[in-house]
Amino acid sequence: MFEYDYVPLPERAPLKWPNGAKVALMFTFNLETWDLVKDTDQPYYAGGPALLPNALAGRIPDYPNYSWREYGQRVGVWRMFDMFDEMGAKAGCTVNAVTFERRRAMADACLERGWELIAHNYEQGELLTDFHDDIDTERDIIRRSVAMYEKHAGKKPKVWLSSSLRGTLNTPTILVEEGFKAYCDIMNDDQPYMIRTDAGPIVATPYSNVINDFTILTRNARTTDEYRDILIEELKVLHQEGAKTGRIMNVGLHPHVSGRAYTIRALREFIEYAQSLDGIWWATREEIADWYAETHEAHFPGQLGA
Repeated sequence: MFEYDYVPLPERAPLKWPNGAKVALMFTFNLETWDLVKDTDQPYYAGGPALLPNALAGRIPDYPNYSWREYGQRVGVWRMFDMFDEMGAKAGCTVNAVTFERRRAMADACLERGWELIAHNYEQGELLTDFHDDIDTERDIIRRSVAMYEKHAGKKPKVWLSSSLRGTLNTPTILVEEGFKAYCDIMNDDQPYMIRTDAGPIVATPYSNVINDFTILTRNARTTDEYRDILIEELKVLHQEGAKTGRIMNVGLHPHVSGRAYTIRALREFIEYAQSLDGIWWATREEIADWYAETHEAHFPGQLGA
C-alpha cells in the first residue's frame, strides 16, 4: 500500500529549482514493444484507440494496429532522434524490457546520446493491473524488467513508468524495495512530491496523458499546428507561474505519432520556443528525484511525505 498527502498549492512553500530555473522540462520518448499475439480473447492493444475499429482478440494477429506502432520503431523514432540532435535538445526514453532484445537499436540510440532510460514494464501489453491481487507475480514482472535493463544498460534503473500508467496499490512499495527513486504513474501535479510506502518513500515525478501526443493527435485529432500551440501554451503559462514557484512539464511522445513526417514540425517549433526562454531546466527524472528528496522538507515543513 502507499499514500500521499493532499497539500493544496497555496499551502506549499515556494519551490526553487537549481540555478533559479522556472520549469523543469522533460521530453519522454516511449520505446514500447508489443507482442504480435497474446493468449486472450480480449482486445490486446492497451492505450488505444485502435488505428482501425473492431479490435481483434489478442490471439489473432492484428497487423494494422501492430504495424502502425512498428512504424515508429522502424522510421518514426529515427526522425525524432535526428531532429533532437539537430536542435541540440535531449529527452528521456521509457523502455520495455523486451525492447532491449527485439528492438535494441532504439535503446542503444538513447544510451549513446547519454539520455535517461526509464524502466517501462516487461512488455507493453502486459499491464500490472492484470495482477492487482497477485503481488508475487507483479514483483516478478518488475524484477525481470530490472534484470533485463541492468544486463543491457550496465546499471539498475532508478525511475519507473508502468505500461499505460497502470500501476497497482503495491507498485510503489515494490519499486522502493528494488531501489527505485522515482515513480511516474500518478498525474496529479505540476510539482514533484513524496509518496509514502510500506518500504519507505519514493518521489512522484508525474507523467502526463494530457500533454501527450497520443491524446492530442490520435485521440483528439488535433492538427500539427494545434499540437504545437497546445505545447507552447502549456509551457508559456507554467513558465510565468514558475517565477513564483517552480513547475515541471513532461511531453509524452510516441514514435508512431510524433515521428510521422507531418507531425515532426510541431516538436521542432516547440523546442525552438522552449530554447528561447530563460529558466528552463532540461532535467532528467532522476535529477529531479535526487534534488527533491534532499529538499522536500523545506517546501512542505512538518508534512513528511507531502
